[in-house]
Amino acid sequence: MKTTLLVLTVGWLTGCATISAAECQNPHDVAFRDAIFGLQPQDGIYSPICSANGTQLNAARYAEGWREGNYEYERRKVHGGVD
Repeated sequence: MKTTLLVLTVGWLTGCATISAAECQNPHDVAFRDAIFGLQPQDGIYSPICSANGTQLNAARYAEGWREGNYEYERRKVHGGVD
């Protein structure tokens, strides 16, 4: 039972950190989405996945998108729009 739960948990967590080759080409939007949901930057997780998909994550564009998304997240939180 514990083994099954562990396998399911690892599978679920791995599924959360997926990014397609197309998304690797658009890191600004991916980062904005991550930040607007209150996530910390995920570029360290996405970079090797993008490399495995034959693409490269533009870290500068990711950082820019995350900053913009985080600004929006914080703005909404101040106005009661985020739980």
